[in-house]
Amino acid sequence: MINVTRSFLPELADYIKYLEGIWDRGHLTNHGPLVVELENKLRDYLGVKHFFFVNNGTIALQIAIKAADLKGDVITTPFSYVATTSCLVWENCNPVFADIDPNTLTVTAETIEKVITPQTTGILVTHVYGNPCPVEEIEVLAKQRGLKVIYDAAHAFGVEFNNQSILNFGNISTLSFHATKLFHTIEGGGIITNDDELAHKISYMRNFGHNGPEAFYGVGVNGKSSEFHAAMGLCLIPKIEHIIEIRKSLSEFYSASLAGIPIQYLQIQPGTTKYNFAYYPIVFNTEVELLKAVKALNEKQIIPRRYFYPSLNTLHYVTNNLDNDNATAISKRVLCLPLYPDLAMEKVRVISDCIRLQLC
Repeated sequence: MINVTRSFLPELADYIKYLEGIWDRGHLTNHGPLVVELENKLRDYLGVKHFFFVNNGTIALQIAIKAADLKGDVITTPFSYVATTSCLVWENCNPVFADIDPNTLTVTAETIEKVITPQTTGILVTHVYGNPCPVEEIEVLAKQRGLKVIYDAAHAFGVEFNNQSILNFGNISTLSFHATKLFHTIEGGGIITNDDELAHKISYMRNFGHNGPEAFYGVGVNGKSSEFHAAMGLCLIPKIEHIIEIRKSLSEFYSASLAGIPIQYLQIQPGTTKYNFAYYPIVFNTEVELLKAVKALNEKQIIPRRYFYPSLNTLHYVTNNLDNDNATAISKRVLCLPLYPDLAMEKVRVISDCIRLQLC
């Protein structure tokens, strides 16, 4: 079976070396030396000022929302994984959806501005499939309106825009290190900010609010991660450039193999973008064509994913009273094809030929 993704695993001996150190020290969690080492290495690799390793990408978003003091109406995207919206609802915010550009699949400054009201307190949007939002235009708009910006960068590990990390834009960015991600720690996430005050808040919010063992700055949660998860991340950091290069080669082969088929491809945000090839999405002309292709692929034990589907403005626990035609239409027609370092080129050809047979 060929699934949409497969977790990259290092050599078992490399991981065991870290486990032996954990056994020797007996320090399993609570900001152990491997967690500290991972945070330092990721801070350097990503080129950011403050980096916090947490136990998953969802808690990263929840802490970011609290640290930025977002309340009431928060503008977000209807085209993302459900966690982007559900975290806002969980934190008692009201998601207000700004529609996406049908080519880049991200929100735009224009669609955000269209839904800003006096009740708007912030912006939480996604670098979709690692494709950057128009961050410079959003920054101008946010400053004009006095709004904080959080970027859900779950897919954007290693992405750069105009020669700097995409994580340096906005007030806070969050990452997911789930096992399915390009870089993973089995379960895990990251919170990034260049703001010292926000960094201080994040530092205590992820650790129950602690200010030392017997004092507290304020309310916090348990956002810590363990030495075992950090060990996996430390094994993967030296391999990440190689992983991205393989994914790039596979993506380029997909594009060549699918050439001439009537489908739409992701348009990378205009500007100097260093992309990470986190996903390979295609957009069919109709949902009927998509379902036909999925059925044919499944019959060959190939399991792509309708990612993202459904459009989040259709969730039963949100109020949708806005125009999100692009997101609703794209979500019905988008399909992510299998992409992972162990995927053989001949399998890419099989997948592409199967889609071609259904559409041509």
